[in-house]
Amino acid sequence: MTYKLETVKILLVEDMEPMLILTRSILDIFGFKNILVARSGEEAFKICVKENPDLILTDWIMGSMGGMELIEKIRKDPKSPNPYVPIILMTGYTNRARVEHARDEGITEFLAKPYTSKDLYNRIVQIIEKPRQFVRNKEFFGPDRRRRSDADYEGETKRGSDKK
Repeated sequence: MTYKLETVKILLVEDMEPMLILTRSILDIFGFKNILVARSGEEAFKICVKENPDLILTDWIMGSMGGMELIEKIRKDPKSPNPYVPIILMTGYTNRARVEHARDEGITEFLAKPYTSKDLYNRIVQIIEKPRQFVRNKEFFGPDRRRRSDADYEGETKRGSDKK
């Protein structure tokens, strides 16, 4: 399916110039016309507050405020205009513990570097076609971390809204 992405406001946060140029070019090819750019987490949060992007694509490791700190501010800071905004986290650090940590901080999608344009497109399509409900409790705020339901599970439900 082809999407009309020209009106979507996307915030790209990347401190490495070659990766920034490459990712921006790919987004342009996809049809994004409203691409905001930040080279640090601090700059990204200021842009986020001012521009309220529809989608955020951020690197993990950056100067004084990296992607994880940015995600926490977006999800929890009262100045954040939209704590529900979809966030794709890009990183070359892909061991299981890091992926789980990122998931537990409230990312929407994880994108392992190096990635292909198809990988990036698939993450964007996932956000569009299969948006996830948000969960808020004492320990977590972000997209529901459960991606699938296990039809064979016969134990107690964890939430009142779970259907048997």
